[in-house]
Amino acid sequence: MQDQPTDIIEADDDSFSDEGADVGGENSLMTSLSSSLVKGVEENGRTYASYGKEGSSGLASQLSSSQICHCECQEYGAPMDEQEMDRIDMAHAKYFMLLEKKRWLAPIPAQPQKVLDLACGTGIWSIDFADANPSAEVTGVDIAPIQPKWTSPNCRFEIDDIEQPWTWKEESFDYIFARDLLLCIRDWPRLIEQCYKHLKPGGWLEFQCIDGSLKCDDGTVPEASQFKEYDRLLRAAASAFGTPLEDPTGYAKWFEGAGFAGVTERVFKMPTSPWPKDPRLRLVGAFEQENLTGNLEGISTRVFQKGLGWGADESAVFFAAVRKDIKNRRHHSYYPFYVVYGQKPLLTAT
Repeated sequence: MQDQPTDIIEADDDSFSDEGADVGGENSLMTSLSSSLVKGVEENGRTYASYGKEGSSGLASQLSSSQICHCECQEYGAPMDEQEMDRIDMAHAKYFMLLEKKRWLAPIPAQPQKVLDLACGTGIWSIDFADANPSAEVTGVDIAPIQPKWTSPNCRFEIDDIEQPWTWKEESFDYIFARDLLLCIRDWPRLIEQCYKHLKPGGWLEFQCIDGSLKCDDGTVPEASQFKEYDRLLRAAASAFGTPLEDPTGYAKWFEGAGFAGVTERVFKMPTSPWPKDPRLRLVGAFEQENLTGNLEGISTRVFQKGLGWGADESAVFFAAVRKDIKNRRHHSYYPFYVVYGQKPLLTAT
């Protein structure tokens, strides 16, 4: 079942190129969680997760053997430093506004018991869900140990690579959630199959993620735009990295292939700057503009380097031109944001 966006977002009449202007208060929402970062791999002035890779002994010395996966894990494209933590927490607020003040859309029953948050990042979604659902035991898992040490009593965090075989008991979770698994998953059908196996009959799976393909409904983004060129190059780099940004368009198909019933796909339009007339979408666009302009290097440098062979200096010059285009409110661009959920049937075939 698909629920595709059909409405055209109305642009604000006061559209202009807003170079260097503060988009209005969103910086106050980017407060870093006070957690200790484990030393990772330093590349181009940013810190990336070294978990499961050579050089991860610093992490291993701080975790028990039961908390560590000893496999050779794949590289993740985004950093794990404080700047990235700020970005993740800002995105949490952005998606809350985009989804009209909802954290999840799956029709999960009241009083869920066991919940799993895949690639939980700073753990902010896990903590919010645990606070809103005292009956739930929430487990957040991520490859980077950037979650707070102190949290709700019904929320805990584990360090692991979700693309490796899971060690949790099968058919043990009521609800499995994942958001923005960008630049990290290389085998979606396998991951979704693991989710299916570990859900109880009647349990729900929900994925939320940006389709990283820049869109425009009214032709206001010129073909010569540096933002459009960035879109093309980033998608090419991500594909070469093994993590295509268009993968969310396949979620519904993979859910159904794994056996999920009642699969529902909803697609929301997320403006890339505060160009819409609608106040809610204008705020979402302000968040996304800050996300893009403030974090182009973090989002892109490693992927450009490993996927396209670009150097850090070459990337930095290009990103400066891209920032200027992103801030031009005459360009009415947006990213599709996919929310897909489905239920494991109560009676499985024998």
